[in-house]
Amino acid sequence: MHGTSSHTLIEATRKAENYCVYQERCHQEVISKLQSLRMIPEAIDVILVHLIEHDFLNETRFACSFARGKHRIKYWGRIRIVRELKMRKISEFNIKQGLKELDYDEYLTNFDTLSDRHWEHMTERVKLIKRKKFCDFMLRKGFESDLVYAKVKELEMK
Repeated sequence: MHGTSSHTLIEATRKAENYCVYQERCHQEVISKLQSLRMIPEAIDVILVHLIEHDFLNETRFACSFARGKHRIKYWGRIRIVRELKMRKISEFNIKQGLKELDYDEYLTNFDTLSDRHWEHMTERVKLIKRKKFCDFMLRKGFESDLVYAKVKELEMK
């Protein structure tokens, strides 16, 4: 250990375990946490191995939990979920596993619920501007463009 580290390996390992128990984490989050505890790279590697071996850290489980949670709670679409997982350096395999967690019927139901609610709460009176703002919002949420454009046509007919 360097003199700059304020935690022993055991203390840092316990903190990392608690950090992972609180909610699913990806490797990048745990590494950042350990860096904030001023742990040296060698210690970080030892702790990561420990967390993986003892099932505190599992990126497949993280990807599945992340996809389910972001869709059900924040109403994110597949595109946004994939983008956010990639930003967290999650592998293609784990991203695919995460997306399998999204039941397609539930996905469409949540898409419709969010779309209808957003459309009804928009105060924009100019049809073209309302349409653009609606599409921009739904695309930012990460829904597929074909779904968004079909939905806006359906909503304009009402």
